Amino acid sequence: MAGGGVLVAAAAAVVLATVVVVSASIVGGRIQGVLTLERAFPVGEKVELEVIKARDRARHARILQSFAGGIVDFPVGGTSDPYSVGLYYTKVRLGSPPQEFNVQIDTGSDILWVACSSCNDCPQNSGLGMPLNFFNVAASSTVSPISCSDNMCSSIVQVSSAECSTESNHCGYSFQYGDGSGTSGFYASDMLYFDTIAGTSLISNSSASVVFGCSTSLFGDLTKSDRAVDGIFGFGQQGLSVISQLSSHGITPKIFSHCLKGESGGGGVLVLGEILSPGIVYTPLVPSQPHYNLYLQSISVNGQLLPIDQSVFSTSGNRGTIVDSGTTLAYLVEEAYDPFVAAITASVSSSAKPIMHKESQCYLLSKSIGDVFPSVAFNFAGSASMVLKPADYLVHMGYLDGDSMWCMGFIRVENEGATILGDLVLKDKIFVYDLDHQRLGWEDYDCSMPVNVSITSGKDEYVNAGQLSVSSSSSFTNLSNAMPLLLLVLPLLL
Repeated sequence: MAGGGVLVAAAAAVVLATVVVVSASIVGGRIQGVLTLERAFPVGEKVELEVIKARDRARHARILQSFAGGIVDFPVGGTSDPYSVGLYYTKVRLGSPPQEFNVQIDTGSDILWVACSSCNDCPQNSGLGMPLNFFNVAASSTVSPISCSDNMCSSIVQVSSAECSTESNHCGYSFQYGDGSGTSGFYASDMLYFDTIAGTSLISNSSASVVFGCSTSLFGDLTKSDRAVDGIFGFGQQGLSVISQLSSHGITPKIFSHCLKGESGGGGVLVLGEILSPGIVYTPLVPSQPHYNLYLQSISVNGQLLPIDQSVFSTSGNRGTIVDSGTTLAYLVEEAYDPFVAAITASVSSSAKPIMHKESQCYLLSKSIGDVFPSVAFNFAGSASMVLKPADYLVHMGYLDGDSMWCMGFIRVENEGATILGDLVLKDKIFVYDLDHQRLGWEDYDCSMPVNVSITSGKDEYVNAGQLSVSSSSSFTNLSNAMPLLLLVLPLLL
């Protein structure tokens, strides 16, 4: 996943090196709630493009691996800036009294899980400069481990690699991934806390009961401390994701949105709800998929369709076109990558010098990329086109012989892999994940600007995420966006 910001309502949000509390109001019988979201960076680290590719490949080995149940995968982190590979996390509070955890936001996984105090091989410190915390089951008066006889465990077993311990009677899980990493633990139910705002008054310690994972063992890359956090907050569409749990109880809508700023400062807004904008176009999601798969039909460069067989984008086996906020760059199957790069190279032949740099297609130029490189369109089902500016497919890699060097941010995928659109493509756009209607929408947008958020099933009432003020006389509230931040706005039932 890619930006940073603030999470509003029973989920969470991220800000860049700063925590900003935003406000909300009761409208149409619902409360707006707030949690802060933060962005983390490896301390004093600059990262080469090849390192980012390796991390993305490790992630893809996980999200594309077919294993029993296939329910959860773990992110490797992501940002549109290849020089500072940060990750985005939110502070969530679980248990009674509340215990606080920094959990990474990830649209590619489903469950919320945190490390338990009994965890084996869990990192004890983090290279991101944050303290690591562990959930103490004994310290919570409201925790309830899911037992083997619980109907929920039975339903989990049917769709995932859940397992039961005859010794503890806990409904457990054990996930093994293609890159050799994994985790195991047990499912539990406890209170998830968040701050809510009614009118101009802040009311803290609102809560909802959720099922989450309590990990007692990590192995493989998950044991490394360089990017360790307390757990993962999955925004996938399966039944165990927090958004699915809360929406099934009528607490939140089954829809979320984000708008991530592209400059190195990052920021933006992540909303548990629907961002409204008249220019958003929608395309259907491929049904019955664990990830956000789309029907990509064609690609055009400078308005000219490329000679690509549409079938290379079809969803089958490990193939398909996936939107994934946990991927930093973008990945294109070889049958499409070769004509894509060839068309771009041909269009800039008089103004840029193509070179190969560390196995990447790069270009040397003295002008702005916006004056030289063409626009690109990815065309999806439903006549929905995603237009990419040069900064959406190129990465600035410094200077060579006095010229600026830009390299392809799209990576060639061989052996019938998947096309994956990561943060490089997702930035500077509104994205709406409408799970109720099984569709995904987007629009180019300046993510430093306010966004309108629907707070009812209709579109006549909305929240505006803008300046810090609260209106008690109208049907919307302004939310602070004076600093770079990522908002997660979540409507809650009274």
